[in-house]
Amino acid sequence: MSALILIVEDEAAIHDLLAYNLEAEGFRTRVVESGEEVHPAIHDEMPDLVLLDWMLPGLSGIEVCRMLRARPETQALPVIMLTARGEEAERVRGLATGADDYIVKPFSVPEVMARIRSLLRRMKPEAVSDTLARGDIILDRVKKRVSRGVRDIVLSPTEFRLLEYLMQSPGRVFSRAQLLDRVWGDTKDIDERTVDVHVGRLRKSLSRGREPEPIRTVRGSGYAFDDRYGKSN
Repeated sequence: MSALILIVEDEAAIHDLLAYNLEAEGFRTRVVESGEEVHPAIHDEMPDLVLLDWMLPGLSGIEVCRMLRARPETQALPVIMLTARGEEAERVRGLATGADDYIVKPFSVPEVMARIRSLLRRMKPEAVSDTLARGDIILDRVKKRVSRGVRDIVLSPTEFRLLEYLMQSPGRVFSRAQLLDRVWGDTKDIDERTVDVHVGRLRKSLSRGREPEPIRTVRGSGYAFDDRYGKSN
């Protein structure tokens, strides 16, 4: 799955411009127009990076940034602040609050794209890397190939997306509903048991004989890519 960028911006012309260009570059986007909507959006799906407007209605961008840095689950979440305030004192204030970068409006779209890729490469390289590697399992996003050691693994497109999504967040447990929403997308006619069927097929493809099983079932919760997989004891 491509990296998810959360755009927190109340001006429709700006958030539409950002979302259009980010999606053209292969990113996924989610837009919220107020600071109060940030926590529910993050609870629904953790983004890989936040583009955060300083001047928001209600809860300001500075307050949102403080909130993100105060919570363990979002302490390291990359944040780029967008603002019309270009004075040095304001830039220092934004960075001191916990923003990782700062872009002044009006901005150049290519510059925003470059800043996003640069920050992701530094802080979340798995979000923009062409390959994911966990132990002896390698997933090539460009060639759409998966291998385990010297063995090539043939997967369906859905199984590929499922493995990619789990590998992006080793150790994190995803419910069946979350996986349906984020791997399948349109889920109104799909039963949650579909996830169990595809996980079962994925496991058969990934593991042979006594090979360790990389996908962990968490009873009553869902599935996770085992964060201990490939690590020596």
